Amino acid sequence: MQDNTYRHPRAGWPGRLFAALANCTSFASVRQAVMSRLPFLTLHSDVRDVVYVSWLVDAAAAQKLLPPGVALWQRDGKTPFTVLTYRHGHFGPALPGPLRRLLPSPLQSNWRFYLDHTPPDAPAVPCVYFLKNIMDSLPHALGTRLFSDILPTHLAHSMTLTVSATQARCSIASGAGSAPALEVQADITVEHDLDADWQALFGNWHAAVAFLACQDAAIAHVPRNGKLVFGEIDLPVDVDQVQALTAWRADCGLLRQLPPVSRPFAFLVPQVDFKALSEHLL
Repeated sequence: MQDNTYRHPRAGWPGRLFAALANCTSFASVRQAVMSRLPFLTLHSDVRDVVYVSWLVDAAAAQKLLPPGVALWQRDGKTPFTVLTYRHGHFGPALPGPLRRLLPSPLQSNWRFYLDHTPPDAPAVPCVYFLKNIMDSLPHALGTRLFSDILPTHLAHSMTLTVSATQARCSIASGAGSAPALEVQADITVEHDLDADWQALFGNWHAAVAFLACQDAAIAHVPRNGKLVFGEIDLPVDVDQVQALTAWRADCGLLRQLPPVSRPFAFLVPQVDFKALSEHLL
């Protein structure tokens, strides 16, 4: 689970070439040395159909997956593990303004833990730890690999996201690649129910949603130098617009290594304006 080495989902020499590029540490080191001296290029996306699925897992087991000095948020020996899958809306630099609508809108899935506090030398803001990142677009997967440290991105063999008036479904197939598998099928409901395990930690549905969705930053581990990278984001989720989901299927490829101690808690964010504001090594 901690290994984010890229493997292409399809066999053959093109896949080997893409993997060599994605895993090239010398390019990444040069890029970081150059771009750290330049202003950060703000990224913008009109995100929609964000399907959140979270499980409570054993905090001690989850803590072993994090680098030294990174402390998980936990209560009563439990910590949330979240998979959120969504569709970008013209994802790219904010600088072009209205011309950004010409950019594509890939699917993305972030797999994350929640931190008790940010590491030293980072602002004290609500923060998550990126464990995995999956996309359905080769240019975007390679682009984030080559030009960023915050997203350990893998390319899915296939990836779907469908949201209707009554249901939400998302899936990730790995193929021969390094993207973990996912299959979620859920019904949109009007009841804002919270299971006893989740209620014991957060009290009510709205508080749980606010904790899981309203985050201001993320960190990830950078294997080539053993450091952490910190990125600030702007994700103004309106909790009052969030829709409840009842997940009747929630299969996640990583749960074999992190067995859940609760039923999945799911909800849908119909749309949100996303911006990536900064990124730097700690």
